[in-house]
Amino acid sequence: MSVPKTESEIRGFLGRLNYIARFVSRLTTTCAPILKLLKKNQRKEWNPDYQIAFEGIKRYLEKPPVLVPAMPGRPLILYLMDDTGRKEQAIYYLNKKFTYCEQRYPTLERTCCALVWATKRLRQYMLAHTTWLIAKIDPIKYILEKPALTGRIARWKMALTEFDIVYTTHKAIKGRAVVDHLAYHPLPDYQPLSHEFPDEDIMTISGARTYQDEWLMWFDGASNVLGNGIGAVLASPTDQCFPFFARLGFNCTNNMAKYEACPMEIIMAVERRVRKLKVFGDSALVIYQLKESGKPGTQS
Repeated sequence: MSVPKTESEIRGFLGRLNYIARFVSRLTTTCAPILKLLKKNQRKEWNPDYQIAFEGIKRYLEKPPVLVPAMPGRPLILYLMDDTGRKEQAIYYLNKKFTYCEQRYPTLERTCCALVWATKRLRQYMLAHTTWLIAKIDPIKYILEKPALTGRIARWKMALTEFDIVYTTHKAIKGRAVVDHLAYHPLPDYQPLSHEFPDEDIMTISGARTYQDEWLMWFDGASNVLGNGIGAVLASPTDQCFPFFARLGFNCTNNMAKYEACPMEIIMAVERRVRKLKVFGDSALVIYQLKESGKPGTQS
């Protein structure tokens, strides 16, 4: 393998490496010095740092780790932020370099971003297996228990619900010590999680119903520089959901948008002849006026 000298040769060399990326561990970190040559206004001169990275790649390709196929019924182990250089039997190698915007995420959100990206690349494996996630922090707990979901975190939550992922504590140890750690902390009573929803597009929480004919309603409204909109979901006693979304054609505040959302969904309930309706919303003022008794029947 000759040393690439021109820009076209460097691009060709990196392209061939990208073709076999799943067989190369820590490819992005190893090739980081060479990737700098592709930046604009960067002098295309091959210096000793590039030569060291090139020789390291050559040595790695001469004796690459042996990959093995996934075994049915055995859990997968997913390492995040794992910088150990141990030798072991692997199934797949993934490498990702964060964009400029992603680099500004908090540490926990960068871990969540890496996890979601890994699930997209390993979907065919993770759908058929239970995956043990080993990381310094638990991104699953952060996503599922965060009270106020932003746009990207809500998308990450929906993307992860179809996988059976179990978080396992992390220790800063090398090589085969990870296997010993898992052996000393068995999970004999573990049962795979169930993530079945009546409607994949709606995030709902199932619970015991006090009344068989009781309907549930969630409503919300928002106003920002992009526009004003309202949304609501009406759920029947049989867990059938009726979503409603609308865009308001006038300027308003967030409270005004919530005022518009609640009556719209109540009209839907009246049209379906709902006799018992339990309303959930995050605006206490709207609920106070709806109840007319000064005591809200909602959860904020």
